[in-house]
Order: sequence, then structure tokens, then C-alpha cells
Amino acid sequence: MELFRKSAGYRYLDAFVLANVVELGTGHFCDTFLGLRNDPGGRTCSQMTHAARSGCRNFAEGSERLMTSYATATTLLDVARASLCELRDDYLKWLMKQGLAPWAMKSPEAQHIYGMRLDKPDYGDDINRGFCLHVLAQSRKFESELSSDDSNVRANALLILISRTLNMTDKYIKKLGEEFVESGGFRERLSTVRSKARAEQQGQAEEGPECPDCGAPTRMRHTRKDNRPFWGCTEYPACRGIVNCN
Repeated sequence: MELFRKSAGYRYLDAFVLANVVELGTGHFCDTFLGLRNDPGGRTCSQMTHAARSGCRNFAEGSERLMTSYATATTLLDVARASLCELRDDYLKWLMKQGLAPWAMKSPEAQHIYGMRLDKPDYGDDINRGFCLHVLAQSRKFESELSSDDSNVRANALLILISRTLNMTDKYIKKLGEEFVESGGFRERLSTVRSKARAEQQGQAEEGPECPDCGAPTRMRHTRKDNRPFWGCTEYPACRGIVNCN
């Protein structure tokens, strides 16, 4: 059993890639459509960019914490999810201020965003550079919507991307829960690995002479009555051979 769970694989998850696309799209949205006229204090811009950033950073930090703590990891992933929900509500409020509702799920515009599949990542030896290039390439798949001069088109597109990210994140959290139930957390793995190592160490240290009856190795044992040591056959109870200690 591996003591430390691998964590860096989250960069290969579509949920994390899409969260980064949402963060980039939100930054461009705020730069383009929020200013002194409709956001004089910059509060809305700050809240939206912070929520988008939190959706990415807490996802990454939570996944990294899987090495030693499922509890902390799922808490951080839940924070990432909550931040994306907050950002979703900001875009809904933007549309409602224009007297609009989001696109219907079955509309051609929405189906185009829902139906766009992400490419399988191939980061090569330089994962940092590879990841950035991959996110930029996936973002360009939605370029016609995310670069639109119509703020409502951008808001609708980002709403759908947020929805897709949330659905994937929910599945990821559920999978981690099932994994925890099946394999346990870090403390349980720590105990299991240590117990196994101790048993192997004791076995190596206490291996004795060959059994006189069957030739198998013997191991140090103690009598129940007076706790006297003796070498007992490791094939016990099939073989009851012993070697007395000098």
C-alpha cells in the first residue's frame, strides 16, 4: 500500500482545466464591461475575479492536500465549488439587470457550449508550460462567445462553462468520498503500512534455525505457562516442531 496518495494529477482533470478557462474569461469580462460607470468602486470586479480565482486555487490546493488529509482536501474542494456558485450568481444578476434570463438549455447557443468537448491533455516533460498552453487552447474553443462584444453572450457562455465545471467537480468529490470509504485516509494508511513494516522487521529479526521435523524456518515464540522462549515452526499447526533456546 502506498503511504502518500498522488495529487498532481488534478491538472489532467477537465474540471480544473475548465475552471481555469472560466477564470480567464471572467478576467476579460470584467476588464471589458465593468468600469467607473457601472462599478465605480470596483467592488463587483473584485468579487467576481476573486470568486473565479478561488474556484481554481482551492481546487488545486484541495487536490494537493489529498496526500495527507481527505478531510482538508474535500473542505477546500467544497470552497472551490462554493466560489464558482457565487460567480454563477453574479452572471445571473448581470443578465437580470438587462431584463434577461439565461439561454434555455435546449437552445442552439447553449447546446453549442455544452457540446464542445475538451482535448485530452499531453503536457510532455514540462508540465507547467504544457498546462498553460493546454488551457489557452481549450479557451480558444469558446473564443467566439468569450470574445463577443455583447456582454450577455459572454455571460451566458460563462454560465454554461461554470455549470459544466460544477458538475465535474461534484463527480470528483463523490469519487474521493468513495475512495476514502474503500481505502481509508492517511492515518489509516499510516497505521497499516507501519504495522506491515513492523511485522516484516520482527520476522527478519526473529527468524531462527530450521525446524527439525519439516525443515521450514522457525520463529521466536514464548510458552503460555511461564513465558519461556523457544523456536516454533512457522508451519504450525500443520507442523509442531520446536527448537529449544540455549
